[in-house]
Amino acid sequence: MGRNKQDIRQQVWESMTQAGVARSPGAQGRIPNFQGAEGAANRLAKLGVWRNAQVLKCNPDSPQRPVREIALRDGKVVYMAVPRLRDRRCFIELDPDRLKGDDLHQAGTIKGAFRLGRLVNFSEMQPVDLVVAGSVAVNRMGARVGKGGGYSDLEYALGLTYDLIHQKTPVVTTVHPLQILDEPIPMLEHDIPVDILITPEEVVETGHSLSRPEGIYWYLLPEEKISTIPILQQLRP
Repeated sequence: MGRNKQDIRQQVWESMTQAGVARSPGAQGRIPNFQGAEGAANRLAKLGVWRNAQVLKCNPDSPQRPVREIALRDGKVVYMAVPRLRDRRCFIELDPDRLKGDDLHQAGTIKGAFRLGRLVNFSEMQPVDLVVAGSVAVNRMGARVGKGGGYSDLEYALGLTYDLIHQKTPVVTTVHPLQILDEPIPMLEHDIPVDILITPEEVVETGHSLSRPEGIYWYLLPEEKISTIPILQQLRP
């Protein structure tokens, strides 16, 4: 029997810290920022799925900041979730047509995104061509582990609910090589599999046969989580 998700997270956080590849503020408890994040973002920007995408949904974590900045410089609209989906308008829209010069750099940060972007609800969003997910660990079969909050999976499910994301929308992640594990990673029905893994050195097309989530799995959401997320309170059956 394989390891559970928390054991996998802990091993990756420790291995990145010990190898000295985790950037400030450290790996523990986070989608870990890593040395080479810019190189991974540049490698992603050379792929067909990137060139074909005009609208991205990207996680707000530090290691994907270079992805967000390149996207804006390439003229792509970027949607970042408000942390913990705590606002009724739970995404920030970054439109490069509304940004100038150094704003393209600043908008890639969380603080900059709140200052330079605009809060939107799902009815104001454009369909998403590419999902960029943050990861703690992945394997070459497309399984992924996040930091444990479940928000990335929930954002994906909400995108499906509002017909902004579809079953064939590509899902990619940028990671350090130490985050790619050669072992099974447990996946539940709400977990998002990854189509392409990108490191500073390589691109891995997983070709996975894992099932994608089909929407919101209400029975898996604890009451205390629903009570803190306005969009869930609105949608609750």
